[in-house]
Amino acid sequence: MLTGWRLALSKLFIIPQRYVFAIMALLAIANAYTMRVCLNMAITQMVRKTTAVEGDPHYDPNACPSDLITETVVSGNTTTDTYFQIEPILFEWSEATQGLLLSAFYYGYVITHIPGGMLAERYGGKWVLGLGLLSTAVCTFVTPVVTKMGGAPALFALRVIEGFGEGPTMPALMSMVSRWAPKTERARIGSIVFGGAQIGNIAGTFFSGIVLSDGVWDNVFYLFGGLGLLWFALWIVLCYSTPNTHPYISDKEKKYLNENVASLISTAEHELDPVPWKALLRSVPLWALIIAGVGHDWGYFTMVTDLPKYMTDVLKFNIKAAGVLSSVPYIAMWIAAFFFGLLCDFCVKRGYHNIRNARKIYTTIAATGPGICIIMASYSGCDTTLAVFWFVAAMTLMGAYYSGMKINALDITPNYAGTTTAMVNGIAAISAIITPYLIGLLTPQSTLAQWRIAFWVCLAVLVITNIIYLIWAQGEPQWWDDVKKYGYPSNWKHGPLPTKKKDSEAPTSESKEQQKH
Repeated sequence: MLTGWRLALSKLFIIPQRYVFAIMALLAIANAYTMRVCLNMAITQMVRKTTAVEGDPHYDPNACPSDLITETVVSGNTTTDTYFQIEPILFEWSEATQGLLLSAFYYGYVITHIPGGMLAERYGGKWVLGLGLLSTAVCTFVTPVVTKMGGAPALFALRVIEGFGEGPTMPALMSMVSRWAPKTERARIGSIVFGGAQIGNIAGTFFSGIVLSDGVWDNVFYLFGGLGLLWFALWIVLCYSTPNTHPYISDKEKKYLNENVASLISTAEHELDPVPWKALLRSVPLWALIIAGVGHDWGYFTMVTDLPKYMTDVLKFNIKAAGVLSSVPYIAMWIAAFFFGLLCDFCVKRGYHNIRNARKIYTTIAATGPGICIIMASYSGCDTTLAVFWFVAAMTLMGAYYSGMKINALDITPNYAGTTTAMVNGIAAISAIITPYLIGLLTPQSTLAQWRIAFWVCLAVLVITNIIYLIWAQGEPQWWDDVKKYGYPSNWKHGPLPTKKKDSEAPTSESKEQQKH
């Protein structure tokens, strides 16, 4: 029972604590993404640009006309476009170096996914997530000073450290969602929480474009780093890892959650076994999900990381217009995610398709659709209206991802959602290491023809990985998610899985013939 100050605090909240958590989790992801993507915009203004003149071996006769405000300085036979900048410090970084800097974040991001997921499941997600994002916020805030002192190597190291901090974000949040979201509200709460990614992308690109338009790239990092610090202060006061550790949740809501949240019920019935690595690493449906994640991230990070560069370098938008237009596709993706989610739930409820086929259908829409659209954008040439239309269409179709493979980990393993999400996101994020650097290598002069090759590579990866997912994906809990409940499959020859305690009444494989593996 609540007493004293706890009862008083519980009455201050008009909305239930699970939705307080959902809103704060949305802001967590939004902050994570703004701090992640702000460099994508800022780097276009941190690097000194030169325009090749006719006769230069790198001159592109098909280059799009520029709407940038420039002054022309002629020295000998060389013409240099000097952008009006208040900030005097610009860097001489090649396209390959820029690609390496844009990918640096994901070196750290990949490494801390699985440890972060395991720590969140063992100790709770509140501090794993909170301290991780705090470190990212601090690093973002000091980026201008560190970069001016140490150049590209210092910025690379700082971005790796930021990645370390953000790696546990999704695993920790998935672990907390599995303890705060009743099954009947999972789609609703999931849509609120994971919609933060698109809010972060929208805010990160839109406000970066506005802030950068005054010529001072430092302010972008101060803005988003400061917002990250503010979020952390609110997070540690308002949010807790589980309903049962929340000091001022109402008795009514706590009782409701303990009776309707699967992971809380499972924990009450028996202690959760250690992560079944032996079975998990041999799970074909899980590896199909990981491979689909690699494909999705290849397409997604091609857009997130390099769309601002494409708009400024190829389509020749000024930075303010690039920021605004780069945010539009994410607005479309956010809206589409809710539409696809409602459509998916409606079709499953009516029996038009089962959960497994739902995941396959919407994953296919989110993979092949965007791949085709970005190819069409590259063939739009300098028709900026048509190119932006295709980019918006690409991200609109990618909104189906949230009804597809994004929540598939909860389908196949509700008890180990944190660890499996860590595996999926961590391994898939290798794409974010490869794509910016590869695009930098494929587009040394950042011409339209060079970018077209990069987009064809993206389409190929999306299609191949999606085919693998279509063949082997599943939508039901796997036996290793709860071996006490499902038993071992008849073809399992790798010994018993580790358990907290023996359960002599665990069902046999014969009694679970209907369980799909």
